[in-house]
Amino acid sequence: MALFCRTAALLLKPGALSSTLSVARQYSAGGQYEYILVEKRGENQDVGYIQLNRPKALNALCDGLMLELGKALDAFEADGTVGAIVLTGSDRAFAAGADIKEMQNRTFQECYAGNFLAHWNRVSTIRKPVIAAVNGFALGGGCELAMMCDIIFAGEKAQFGQPEILLGTIPGAGGTQRLTRAVGKSLAMEMVLTGDRITAQEAKQSGLVSKICPVDQLVSEAIKCGEKIAANSKIVSAMAKEAVNAAYELTLAEGNRLEKRLFHSTFATEDRKEGMTAFVEKRKANFKDQ
Repeated sequence: MALFCRTAALLLKPGALSSTLSVARQYSAGGQYEYILVEKRGENQDVGYIQLNRPKALNALCDGLMLELGKALDAFEADGTVGAIVLTGSDRAFAAGADIKEMQNRTFQECYAGNFLAHWNRVSTIRKPVIAAVNGFALGGGCELAMMCDIIFAGEKAQFGQPEILLGTIPGAGGTQRLTRAVGKSLAMEMVLTGDRITAQEAKQSGLVSKICPVDQLVSEAIKCGEKIAANSKIVSAMAKEAVNAAYELTLAEGNRLEKRLFHSTFATEDRKEGMTAFVEKRKANFKDQ
């Protein structure tokens, strides 16, 4: 209950747009990121676009990259003109895993005291919908990063896997939890215990991804999906996302109660009134995110 109230309060806060646009200018300045490319796309420039950019390392997720990713997500979260975000890599690799060279000599004390990988979770806590456009390898931390997103589109040649067992460890950024919820216990166990990969087609059949696209059309299809989402009310989209995500955390009865409260709360918005009025008047709704 408190969570959806905070969501609504933040999105409806007077004067939020002017203060947050100054933050959003950070990503448009250019040259501030070393490991990612950031811009706005779509006909109305309402889709945030983040591309992982460590081609020589197959977009291995080093600490610097993840910190930059969090910074870019924060900027898009604060930008009132952005309604959805697309996260992608290269044609060869979405992300081939975490940067093992950074992990190799870490001790238990360092990992535990510093809560190693805790900040990787930022993708899953952002209120705006995030679409992963996965081409090539999404392995280990790369697969976990994709699963933190709300929607996964895959290129025809994409491969997903959790091969940490082959390195003498286990997934540490949600792999055992999100993968099991997405594909079921048996397939998740097989992937985690053997390190075997699955193809885009197998990922689609198992429910891990929602759409398969030709490699050269993947990003454009993800942008189109982002534009459809961005055309709706941002505050209501945030409520819808919260309700769907709650299905993984709550019992059916608790989830239904949360959904009902969020549904009721849409009646406090101008966008709900506009949407229903436009439907009755047989015209396109003009949402104001209020």
